[in-house]
Amino acid sequence: MVRGYGTSETTTSATSSTARHLVRLHFENGRLVMGHRQIESEAYKASKKHNKLCYREFSEAPKPDNFLAYIGDLANLFSGASLTDNANTGVVRLGDGRVVCLTETIKGSTVVDPNTLDTLGRFQFSDNLGGLVHSAHPIVTDSDFLTLLPDLINPGYLVVRMDPGTNERKVMGRVKCRGGPSPGWVHSFPVTEHYVVVPEMPLRYCAQNLLKAEPTPLYKFQWHPESKAYMHVMCKASGKIVASVEVPLFVTFHFINAYEEKDEDGRVTAIIADCCEHNADTTILQKLTLQNLRSYSGQDVLPDARVGRFRIPMDGSPYGSLEAALNPNEHGKGLDMCSINPAFLGKKYRYAYACGAQRPCNFPNTLTKIDLTEKKAKNWLDEGSIPSEPFFVPRPVQQRKMMVS
Repeated sequence: MVRGYGTSETTTSATSSTARHLVRLHFENGRLVMGHRQIESEAYKASKKHNKLCYREFSEAPKPDNFLAYIGDLANLFSGASLTDNANTGVVRLGDGRVVCLTETIKGSTVVDPNTLDTLGRFQFSDNLGGLVHSAHPIVTDSDFLTLLPDLINPGYLVVRMDPGTNERKVMGRVKCRGGPSPGWVHSFPVTEHYVVVPEMPLRYCAQNLLKAEPTPLYKFQWHPESKAYMHVMCKASGKIVASVEVPLFVTFHFINAYEEKDEDGRVTAIIADCCEHNADTTILQKLTLQNLRSYSGQDVLPDARVGRFRIPMDGSPYGSLEAALNPNEHGKGLDMCSINPAFLGKKYRYAYACGAQRPCNFPNTLTKIDLTEKKAKNWLDEGSIPSEPFFVPRPVQQRKMMVS
């Protein structure tokens, strides 16, 4: 028996919609039972009632009726009241069995019934850590829940964990940003068996853009190449920073995996971290708006992407490297929405599964299996359709494994 839950994270404009389908797949005895429901967030219910956008979303903000309404909206922004709770980025099953839908706003964490998909209510954290946003893609296992809390006032990140069966996040440690003027966007991050890798991207949170009534080209972010890019490594056991290196500029939404590289004596010499990297090109955010996807249908306008492989030395060196893990032509120079066999989380691995590209296209349109050892990729295209993020489904040794999209 296999069960799967998911929301389809597709475009930046989809992140600004006020409704999100939650999908349930149930495989048993050769049969598939599928269900879907709307996540009934406050943003969704308000939009449905008033027939307009009522909360600040990823790429959209409600238009104030007048100046006084705008001032009121700013006050609500600082308290978080005007931010969306539209849990549209991902679904996680906690170690205690609870299923939670997530987005980048902390208030958007929503508990759903895994059988009926009913919205049960907001996931309330019981600690006093506060904050308005967190990483949209935490690291979740049967025994752990790890996430990052960006500090927009004193630029940095809190690395926190939560035990199964609790709602209390505990601080493991803090990373201080080396660039500025604000922390880099952390949509996702990777871990190894013993370390948490904290990326500091030059695409940084921007308070000025967040305060504007009209969307800016980079939404709530600003590109600061002069601030440089960094990768930080924190020890899970001590919470101490054991490596912090400057790396080439990068833009990524989704990290794939990370692992420890060791010498013949078993000492960790480097951390390898892989991501879907967009060649430090921020135009990917605009290219994926619904308006552009409709305007450029059939045209080859999808920005290039690659499996970006960071190598972070653990010997005190000030610089790390970033290179393509394989020739991007193997996957059509398009790549996003990666997943792996979860048994290899934080460990050296060979295969990744993703949405690649068969050109011409304006959106990732293939299911792609990447072999990082042979540096090859297999691509499957269903003409006229677009796959969702693939999920690897482990099976017993004697049976074939499968991927669901």
